[in-house]
Amino acid sequence: MKLTAVALSVFVASATASNFFQQLAGNSNPSAQSGAKIPGESPLYHCGPTSDDILTIDKVDLVPNPPVPGQSLTIEASGTLHRSVEKGAQVELTVKYGLITLIKETLDLCDHVGEVDLECPIKADKMVLTKVVDIPKQVPPGKYNVAANAYLEDGDPITCLVGQVIFTR
Repeated sequence: MKLTAVALSVFVASATASNFFQQLAGNSNPSAQSGAKIPGESPLYHCGPTSDDILTIDKVDLVPNPPVPGQSLTIEASGTLHRSVEKGAQVELTVKYGLITLIKETLDLCDHVGEVDLECPIKADKMVLTKVVDIPKQVPPGKYNVAANAYLEDGDPITCLVGQVIFTR
């Protein structure tokens, strides 16, 4: 599904260039913005405290922000990965349209990092990523809440991000 690719690209680009995923700590509301705002021009927030995350996100920019149906979206992200990410790392992805859950799945992170031109293992280092994705023209107007929680095979948090995008007519 195209929406999964867009949501996952935003997350992987953001997360891979910043601090990797933190447990949602029981937060089942992807629109909840209980953590700090991610620096830059994006609607992304941390899910909560980031002290245990292995990814530190310096900045995430979306151009245009907010995204526009039928146009390309450029995602630019930077940060530092403090530990390598190996096969077995997971990302829990939820996308809601208003109150309706469109996507709720757990994915192997290494199976999808190719979408941002990376491959596993992802070495610990400073990172800068740029990804361009096409937003389908048929995206219905409304509020979309995205939550992405990533963690290593041993359960250590990479990062957890939440955000809300509102598409207008």
